[in-house]
Amino acid sequence: MRRKFMKKVTASGLVMVLMMTMLTGCRFGFASDPDDPNEEEKEVPIDTSVDTFEYDTSLSGTNITLLNSKAEIQVALEAMGAEYEKKSGVHVEVMPVTDGDSPYTKVVSLYNSGTPPTASILDTTDVIALAEEKAADLTGEPWTEEAEGYLTEIDGKIYSFPLCIEGRGIIYNKAVIEEALGEEFHPESVTTQSAFTDILDRLVEAGIEKPVSVAKEDWSLGAHHLQYIYETYEGTSEGAQEIIEDIKAGKVDLDSYKRLSEFLDMFDILKKYNVAKGDPLGADYDEMAIDLADGKTAFWFNGNWAWPNLSEAGAEEADEYGFLPYFMNDDKSDFANEQIQASPSKQVMLDGQIASDKEQAAAKEFLNWIVYSEIGQQMLVKTCNIIPPFKNNPYEPSDPLSADIYKKVHEEKAFNASAIVPNDHWAVLGASMQKYLAGRSDRNELTEDIQKYWDEQE
Repeated sequence: MRRKFMKKVTASGLVMVLMMTMLTGCRFGFASDPDDPNEEEKEVPIDTSVDTFEYDTSLSGTNITLLNSKAEIQVALEAMGAEYEKKSGVHVEVMPVTDGDSPYTKVVSLYNSGTPPTASILDTTDVIALAEEKAADLTGEPWTEEAEGYLTEIDGKIYSFPLCIEGRGIIYNKAVIEEALGEEFHPESVTTQSAFTDILDRLVEAGIEKPVSVAKEDWSLGAHHLQYIYETYEGTSEGAQEIIEDIKAGKVDLDSYKRLSEFLDMFDILKKYNVAKGDPLGADYDEMAIDLADGKTAFWFNGNWAWPNLSEAGAEEADEYGFLPYFMNDDKSDFANEQIQASPSKQVMLDGQIASDKEQAAAKEFLNWIVYSEIGQQMLVKTCNIIPPFKNNPYEPSDPLSADIYKKVHEEKAFNASAIVPNDHWAVLGASMQKYLAGRSDRNELTEDIQKYWDEQE
């Protein structure tokens, strides 16, 4: 980051790109799809016969709380906490963020009531906003050595534990495409906007009238889509923050900003072939998963967090699903057309204000257990179905979406750029994107909304 975006965030504090042997990886991307936390999960056997982790017996009997904003792993986290309790004697209560609440609003309300959770799973933006006042310093924790490239520092200190890698792009159903076109589909051969449009046209001719699904949700439109204009500036978190700062300062004319026009070109393609084009704001998220699994559509812009929805819709782990990039132009050498975005999207922040020394110690041990115990390593990947950001974890995700991202990260086909934006970015500009999706505004009006939003930021 060549210019300072937030005075509290240093250049070294932005997540760096993780490449093949070095690891180069919520929002962050952004918050995961808020699925039903009570949904029954398929249990994957965990081998508990080997456990070389050294537990601090003095912590037995301690109770800690974990606020969970990643709803689709609520049941899995409860199982993980129960297994940890069997071994350590420490009880972990997993508290879900209720539907309709933002993680930031929830944790702030708990602090205001004097009952904050011992640990909170938050988005990176939330950690940055709260860390120096509320969080425990985790700089010296052993797991930091295993998460090189995924750490977020604030003024040289680490206040959060990177829980997972998540990625997003154009999800494809390989079998549907091949059946429609009568030929083998090679995802790696689609490298430009024009090539992607050609596939769409061929699918339409083959009988798939509208082969794309576009979610209407403001968190999808305002973060997962729109943040490409920052994250593809140069494919790094530093670059994302630089372009944001320049937009805020009026140093960039959005009317002539190449990445914005390229993004809208791609978004217009998705709009044109949208299965819900007739009523885009009436689209049902769960129905989109069914459409992709059943072959009504062939593509769905989303992230690997969508697998539970696809699985519930009938998709199997043996099926061939994967990701295409969010194509920005027709330049085959542009990294944005060669790679998908993947970064540490969820962070665990420990309370450093109210929690007792024993509670803090128990929470820190739980995090180290996730990274270093044979059981914790398995459960992070197999039970929570998470892509691990820790280089010592030998397990690979089994669902095809996470497996594809895992593969792309290790083959240097993913770029790690996390745009650190204000907490209301997705809601405010998501509403603007909804208007554009529905044809109720044009490019000029959307551009004005984006500029106005940043003009109002301090």
